[in-house]
Amino acid sequence: MREIVLDTETTGLDPDSGHRIVEIGAVELANHLPTGRTYHQYINPERGMPAEAYAVHGIGDEMLRDKPVFAAIAPAFLEFVGDAHLVIHNAAFDMAFLNAELTRAGHPPIPTERAIDTLALARSRFPGAQNSLDALCRRFGIDNSMRDLHGALLDARLLARVYLELIGGRQPGLVLDAAAADAPAARVGAEGAAWTPPPRPRPLPPRLTAAEARAHAEFIADFPETALWLKLGGG
Repeated sequence: MREIVLDTETTGLDPDSGHRIVEIGAVELANHLPTGRTYHQYINPERGMPAEAYAVHGIGDEMLRDKPVFAAIAPAFLEFVGDAHLVIHNAAFDMAFLNAELTRAGHPPIPTERAIDTLALARSRFPGAQNSLDALCRRFGIDNSMRDLHGALLDARLLARVYLELIGGRQPGLVLDAAAADAPAARVGAEGAAWTPPPRPRPLPPRLTAAEARAHAEFIADFPETALWLKLGGG
Protein backbone atom coordinates (compact mmCIF):
# COMPACT_ATOMS: atom_id res chain seq x y z
CA MET A 1 0.00 0.00 0.00
CA ARG A 2 1.38 3.39 -1.05
CA GLU A 3 0.60 6.63 0.79
CA ILE A 4 1.87 10.18 0.40
CA VAL A 5 2.18 12.35 3.51
CA LEU A 6 1.76 15.90 2.25
CA ASP A 7 1.87 19.51 3.42
CA THR A 8 1.57 22.88 1.69
CA GLU A 9 2.39 26.47 2.51
CA THR A 10 0.23 29.23 1.03
CA THR A 11 -0.20 32.97 0.74
CA GLY A 12 -3.34 32.88 2.89
CA LEU A 13 -6.29 30.88 4.11
CA ASP A 14 -8.76 30.84 1.22
CA PRO A 15 -8.09 29.83 -2.39
CA ASP A 16 -11.44 31.36 -3.41
CA SER A 17 -10.04 34.75 -2.35
CA GLY A 18 -7.10 34.40 -4.73
CA HIS A 19 -4.58 32.88 -2.35
CA ARG A 20 -2.10 30.41 -3.82
CA ILE A 21 0.27 27.59 -2.90
CA VAL A 22 3.92 28.59 -2.50
CA GLU A 23 5.45 25.30 -1.28
CA ILE A 24 4.65 21.59 -1.42
CA GLY A 25 6.44 18.91 0.58
CA ALA A 26 5.63 15.21 0.46
CA VAL A 27 6.99 11.94 1.88
CA GLU A 28 6.28 8.51 0.42
CA LEU A 29 5.20 5.58 2.61
CA ALA A 30 4.93 1.97 1.50
CA ASN A 31 3.03 -0.31 3.85
CA HIS A 32 3.28 2.39 6.52
CA LEU A 33 7.08 2.64 6.27
CA PRO A 34 9.05 5.56 4.76
CA THR A 35 10.71 4.66 1.48
CA GLY A 36 13.12 7.62 1.46
CA ARG A 37 11.43 9.18 -1.59
CA THR A 38 10.30 12.77 -1.14
CA TYR A 39 8.91 15.58 -3.25
CA HIS A 40 9.67 19.24 -2.54
CA GLN A 41 8.91 22.31 -4.61
CA TYR A 42 8.73 26.08 -4.11
CA ILE A 43 6.18 27.76 -6.39
CA ASN A 44 5.78 31.30 -7.70
CA PRO A 45 2.24 32.28 -6.63
CA GLU A 46 2.01 35.05 -9.23
CA ARG A 47 0.97 37.48 -6.50
CA GLY A 48 2.47 39.21 -3.45
CA MET A 49 3.05 37.57 -0.09
CA PRO A 50 0.95 39.05 2.75
CA ALA A 51 2.86 39.92 5.92
CA GLU A 52 0.77 37.58 8.08
CA ALA A 53 1.56 34.60 5.84
CA TYR A 54 5.26 35.50 5.75
CA ALA A 55 5.27 35.49 9.56
CA VAL A 56 4.10 31.87 9.53
CA HIS A 57 6.51 30.33 7.01
CA GLY A 58 9.14 32.98 6.22
CA ILE A 59 8.77 32.56 2.45
CA GLY A 60 8.93 35.97 0.77
CA ASP A 61 8.49 37.50 -2.66
CA GLU A 62 12.22 37.66 -3.38
CA MET A 63 12.65 33.96 -2.66
CA LEU A 64 9.81 32.98 -4.98
CA ARG A 65 10.48 35.35 -7.87
CA ASP A 66 12.50 32.85 -9.94
CA LYS A 67 10.50 29.74 -8.97
CA PRO A 68 8.19 27.96 -11.48
CA VAL A 69 4.44 28.57 -11.47
CA PHE A 70 2.12 25.75 -10.42
CA ALA A 71 1.10 24.87 -13.99
CA ALA A 72 4.75 24.13 -14.78
CA ILE A 73 5.24 21.76 -11.84
CA ALA A 74 1.82 20.10 -11.91
CA PRO A 75 2.83 17.12 -14.13
CA ALA A 76 5.79 16.18 -11.91
CA PHE A 77 3.69 16.59 -8.77
CA LEU A 78 0.89 14.41 -10.12
CA GLU A 79 3.39 11.78 -11.25
CA PHE A 80 4.88 11.60 -7.76
CA VAL A 81 1.47 11.40 -6.09
CA GLY A 82 0.08 8.85 -8.54
CA ASP A 83 -3.04 7.15 -7.20
CA ALA A 84 -1.85 7.00 -3.58
CA HIS A 85 -3.88 8.13 -0.62
CA LEU A 86 -2.82 11.56 0.67
CA VAL A 87 -2.14 11.83 4.41
CA ILE A 88 -2.71 15.47 5.41
CA HIS A 89 -3.20 17.33 8.69
CA ASN A 90 -6.45 19.28 8.31
CA ALA A 91 -6.94 17.77 4.87
CA ALA A 92 -9.81 20.04 3.80
CA PHE A 93 -7.47 23.06 3.78
CA ASP A 94 -4.69 21.56 1.64
CA MET A 95 -7.07 19.70 -0.66
CA ALA A 96 -8.98 22.92 -1.39
CA PHE A 97 -5.75 24.66 -2.39
CA LEU A 98 -4.41 21.71 -4.40
CA ASN A 99 -7.63 21.28 -6.34
CA ALA A 100 -7.95 25.01 -6.99
CA GLU A 101 -4.42 25.01 -8.43
CA LEU A 102 -5.01 21.84 -10.46
CA THR A 103 -8.25 23.18 -11.90
CA ARG A 104 -6.61 26.48 -12.79
CA ALA A 105 -3.83 24.55 -14.57
CA GLY A 106 -6.31 22.44 -16.55
CA HIS A 107 -6.01 19.21 -14.57
CA PRO A 108 -8.85 17.26 -12.93
CA PRO A 109 -9.12 17.67 -9.16
CA ILE A 110 -7.99 14.97 -6.77
CA PRO A 111 -11.04 13.19 -5.25
CA THR A 112 -11.46 14.22 -1.63
CA GLU A 113 -12.00 10.60 -0.57
CA ARG A 114 -8.33 9.95 -1.31
CA ALA A 115 -7.36 12.16 1.63
CA ILE A 116 -6.67 10.75 5.10
CA ASP A 117 -7.09 13.56 7.63
CA THR A 118 -4.69 13.11 10.57
CA LEU A 119 -6.43 15.96 12.43
CA ALA A 120 -9.67 13.95 12.39
CA LEU A 121 -7.76 10.82 13.50
CA ALA A 122 -6.18 12.74 16.38
CA ARG A 123 -9.49 14.29 17.48
CA SER A 124 -11.08 10.85 17.51
CA ARG A 125 -8.25 9.38 19.56
CA PHE A 126 -7.68 12.36 21.88
CA PRO A 127 -11.03 14.18 22.13
CA GLY A 128 -10.82 17.59 23.75
CA ALA A 129 -7.00 17.67 23.64
CA GLN A 130 -4.75 19.93 21.59
CA ASN A 131 -4.15 18.22 18.28
CA SER A 132 -1.95 20.60 16.34
CA LEU A 133 1.13 19.08 14.71
CA ASP A 134 3.33 20.53 17.45
CA ALA A 135 1.04 19.17 20.19
CA LEU A 136 1.02 15.70 18.64
CA CYS A 137 4.81 15.73 18.33
CA ARG A 138 5.03 16.49 22.04
CA ARG A 139 2.52 13.78 22.90
CA PHE A 140 4.40 11.11 20.95
CA GLY A 141 7.90 12.27 21.92
CA ILE A 142 8.84 13.34 18.38
CA ASP A 143 11.61 15.94 18.20
CA ASN A 144 10.31 19.07 16.46
CA SER A 145 12.84 21.49 17.91
CA MET A 146 13.98 22.52 14.41
CA ARG A 147 10.48 23.78 13.55
CA ASP A 148 10.91 27.51 14.19
CA LEU A 149 8.76 28.29 11.15
CA HIS A 150 6.41 26.16 9.09
CA GLY A 151 8.05 24.36 6.17
CA ALA A 152 6.22 21.95 3.89
CA LEU A 153 8.82 19.17 3.66
CA LEU A 154 9.82 19.36 7.33
CA ASP A 155 6.17 19.32 8.37
CA ALA A 156 5.45 16.36 6.05
CA ARG A 157 8.32 14.40 7.63
CA LEU A 158 7.06 15.17 11.14
CA LEU A 159 3.50 14.34 10.12
CA ALA A 160 4.62 10.98 8.72
CA ARG A 161 5.95 10.04 12.16
CA VAL A 162 2.80 11.34 13.87
CA TYR A 163 0.59 9.40 11.45
CA LEU A 164 2.39 6.14 12.16
CA GLU A 165 1.84 6.70 15.88
CA LEU A 166 -1.83 7.55 15.36
CA ILE A 167 -2.47 4.30 13.52
CA GLY A 168 -0.77 2.23 16.19
CA GLY A 169 3.00 2.34 15.82
CA ARG A 170 5.67 2.07 13.16
CA GLN A 171 4.78 -1.41 11.90
CA PRO A 172 1.04 -1.98 12.37
CA GLY A 173 1.10 -4.58 9.58
CA LEU A 174 2.90 -7.06 11.83
CA VAL A 175 -0.26 -7.87 13.83
CA LEU A 176 -1.68 -11.36 13.36
CA ASP A 177 -5.38 -10.63 12.94
CA ALA A 178 -7.92 -7.85 12.54
CA ALA A 179 -8.70 -7.74 16.26
CA ALA A 180 -5.04 -7.26 17.11
CA ALA A 181 -4.80 -4.44 14.57
CA ASP A 182 -7.09 -2.37 16.79
CA ALA A 183 -5.24 -3.22 20.00
CA PRO A 184 -2.47 -0.55 19.93
CA ALA A 185 -4.97 2.32 19.82
CA ALA A 186 -6.99 0.78 22.66
CA ARG A 187 -3.84 0.34 24.71
CA VAL A 188 -2.99 4.03 24.89
CA GLY A 189 -4.76 6.31 27.35
CA ALA A 190 -6.06 9.79 26.67
CA GLU A 191 -2.70 11.31 27.56
CA GLY A 192 -0.66 8.73 25.68
CA ALA A 193 0.19 6.64 28.77
CA ALA A 194 1.44 3.14 28.07
CA TRP A 195 -1.06 0.32 28.53
CA THR A 196 -0.37 -2.19 31.32
CA PRO A 197 -2.22 -5.50 31.81
CA PRO A 198 -4.63 -5.79 34.76
CA PRO A 199 -4.04 -8.49 37.40
CA ARG A 200 -5.38 -11.95 36.67
CA PRO A 201 -8.80 -12.59 38.25
CA ARG A 202 -7.51 -16.01 39.39
CA PRO A 203 -3.83 -16.89 39.92
CA LEU A 204 -2.38 -19.54 37.65
CA PRO A 205 -2.26 -22.99 39.30
CA PRO A 206 1.20 -24.03 40.57
CA ARG A 207 3.24 -26.21 38.25
CA LEU A 208 5.33 -27.70 41.08
CA THR A 209 4.07 -31.09 42.25
CA ALA A 210 3.95 -32.07 45.93
CA ALA A 211 6.75 -34.61 45.38
CA GLU A 212 8.96 -31.97 43.75
CA ALA A 213 8.31 -29.58 46.65
CA ARG A 214 9.34 -32.28 49.19
CA ALA A 215 12.48 -33.10 47.22
CA HIS A 216 13.42 -29.41 47.12
CA ALA A 217 12.91 -29.05 50.88
CA GLU A 218 15.11 -32.09 51.55
CA PHE A 219 17.76 -30.71 49.18
CA ILE A 220 18.12 -27.35 50.96
CA ALA A 221 17.77 -28.79 54.49
CA ASP A 222 21.52 -29.30 54.72
CA PHE A 223 22.38 -25.72 53.58
CA PRO A 224 24.18 -23.63 56.23
CA GLU A 225 22.18 -20.66 57.60
CA THR A 226 24.56 -18.29 55.80
CA ALA A 227 23.80 -19.74 52.36
CA LEU A 228 23.03 -17.09 49.77
CA TRP A 229 20.11 -19.19 48.52
CA LEU A 230 18.31 -18.78 51.86
CA LYS A 231 19.00 -15.03 51.95
CA LEU A 232 17.32 -14.67 48.56
CA GLY A 233 14.22 -16.48 49.70
CA GLY A 234 14.92 -19.74 47.95
CA GLY A 235 13.92 -21.87 50.93
